[in-house]
Amino acid sequence: MSLPNSTARVAARPGWALALAVTLAGVFAMGVVAALGLWAAGATGIPDGGFAKVVAATVVAAVGGSVELSGSAGRLAGAEGGLTVIPLSVTLVGALVFGAGFLWPLRHRAVAGAGELAGWAARIGALWLLALIGLALGARHTFTLSLGDGLISDLAELFGLEPEVGFTTDAPLTLVFGTLWLAGVLVVALLVTRGVPLPGRVQRFQEAARPAAYAMVALLLVYVVLGVVIALVVAVTRGHPAEKLAVVLLGLPNLAWPALTIGMGATWDGRVEGPFALPMPNMLDRVMRSGEVSAVNLGTLGEHDGWVWWLLPLAAVLLSAAACLMAVRSPAGVPLWRHAAHMALALLLTVLTICLLGRISAAFGLTVLGIGDLGGDLSQQLFLRPRWWGALGLALLWGLVTGFLGALVARWLRRPGEVRDAR
Repeated sequence: MSLPNSTARVAARPGWALALAVTLAGVFAMGVVAALGLWAAGATGIPDGGFAKVVAATVVAAVGGSVELSGSAGRLAGAEGGLTVIPLSVTLVGALVFGAGFLWPLRHRAVAGAGELAGWAARIGALWLLALIGLALGARHTFTLSLGDGLISDLAELFGLEPEVGFTTDAPLTLVFGTLWLAGVLVVALLVTRGVPLPGRVQRFQEAARPAAYAMVALLLVYVVLGVVIALVVAVTRGHPAEKLAVVLLGLPNLAWPALTIGMGATWDGRVEGPFALPMPNMLDRVMRSGEVSAVNLGTLGEHDGWVWWLLPLAAVLLSAAACLMAVRSPAGVPLWRHAAHMALALLLTVLTICLLGRISAAFGLTVLGIGDLGGDLSQQLFLRPRWWGALGLALLWGLVTGFLGALVARWLRRPGEVRDAR
């Protein structure tokens, strides 16, 4: 009699307490990664106890929220700026924790019904919205900006000016994008898992999409792992470990995933203007400072560091491996052309996602008595954006070729007559 009771307890439907635990774990993990990354970047020196508020703003930005910059010093001075960047290391950690937490209580169920899945997701979503509201309200801070030495500093002292710089978040926009982010995470988690028994209609769609989704997630994670290894090697051999740690904890996928597209032959347009150092590889910084708008691709980067050319064979090997993985996890008997088409579509969507998430745009400028505006010495401008059609076209081409080759290898790996399910 104890066995049915034990089974019932294991398969009990997840409730609010577990949803709260999952939400708190996700927010905590994102906050810890953001705090460590900002600490390594030297952000602990923000005046007036602003470090915690910057951490909150970083978490908000990680889920697509809007962070706005502002500043003023009365009628004689002002500041303007904007920031559009997603710290994808924080985003990735949050996605992994929320995805694992969402799937964990479902793994022992005989069948997870559509109503149960919707209710479980809604509980997490409701608590996540409350957490987002708290983060958005807490991610607001204003502090006095040091002008350093020079003419602007002298003028500010003469007129008794104390320029203030602040940041805030757009709470409604943050809630919208944060909800979409969580929904995307949960959908991808259901697509790639094979440990959760789903209702018939959902399972049929999952079985069709799972091999490609699993292969693309594995591809992106492999690039992140390789990026971590490279960052550690560079930190040991070239110094500046704190800077490398900040990049790893805040924006490693911002570099690793565009590197996949560059290895495929895609081009990004970029520009850096201003006196401030940026947490990016030196060769990328040099290329982006070389003109009004600089092309960032294998050729321009390879002029500064020949190792960049290894991105091409790396992309070829890893894309072929992903295509083979997709084919092995697909049912036997699927035609080669269909494998190629599935790989092309999956890679197209993956590159589109990289292009959407990997864009960077930042600008800041301070004006005192009309001196030092966005074109002056205190200005900073940065942008990095993809050439969309070229990147997407290359994704289709690479997907077709590697999908066909991967399917051929998968057929060779299978024994004659072997049939495998889509899991």
